[in-house]
Amino acid sequence: MSETQQQNPAYGDEQPYTPPGSAREPTAWVGAVVFAGVMLLLTGGFQMIEGFVALFKDDYFLTTRNGLVLTFDYTSWGWTHLLIGALAVLTGIGVFLGQMWARVVGIIVAVLSAFANMMFLPAYPIWCSIVIATDILVIYALAVHGREVRYR
Repeated sequence: MSETQQQNPAYGDEQPYTPPGSAREPTAWVGAVVFAGVMLLLTGGFQMIEGFVALFKDDYFLTTRNGLVLTFDYTSWGWTHLLIGALAVLTGIGVFLGQMWARVVGIIVAVLSAFANMMFLPAYPIWCSIVIATDILVIYALAVHGREVRYR
């Protein structure tokens, strides 16, 4: 017997029919997801730097210890920023690989990063505002267009 496949004469050698809207092709929004991955890497790196500064040079920040929203010392905030930053870097790599877990963790990390920076706002208002705005863009890109990076 020969190995032949049954072909639909109307379509010949073309691919089987797929209904409109079911094809999974990336749109231009895949750039937003790549942006989110890059921002997770950058934000993670910046969070880690901010954490190291808080750990090793407490007097760098301009407010007193009582000026923070929560009354933790800078060593606690340093470890918080350091851990969130490391998790953000690992998650950014996962986003580039198109992993679903990375999208979910990326949104969680961005929310935690925004809250941590919101509470650290009195110590460094301009920098924390920039990081919070970046976190919001990451949340949007991952929540709305995150799956498209798998198909690029």
